[in-house]
Amino acid sequence: MNPVIGLDVAKEESQVQAYLQRKKPYKGSFKFKHNTGGLKEFYTFYQEVNQVCGECPKVILESTGHYHEPVIQFLERKEIIYFLVNPIVSHGAKQIGMRKVKADAVDAAHLCELYYKEDLIPYQKTANKF
Repeated sequence: MNPVIGLDVAKEESQVQAYLQRKKPYKGSFKFKHNTGGLKEFYTFYQEVNQVCGECPKVILESTGHYHEPVIQFLERKEIIYFLVNPIVSHGAKQIGMRKVKADAVDAAHLCELYYKEDLIPYQKTANKF
């Protein structure tokens, strides 16, 4: 398997959709708040996917300016591998589909599909040299 969790990040919450492998979604989509309780809810789900697959899922999300910061900080604290995608790249991938639907759940699923289609590199912080 090759599990991935797509996060459509908004101002105060994120929409989540997991895939166990390409074209195989896991459960339904849900939202979590960017607070302690919400991040704990997300991590419980992350661990559930890990247990079902027997391997740690990757996380994919769009860069959203400062909205994604609490999520990124949490992922880094938990040492979760993630892919931070330029919105232009993900938008272009969405245009390939026939329907032009704007829905957070659909966007989270599109991010999962993008993970399987593209040759992405996990995000790594660069060291400050100042």
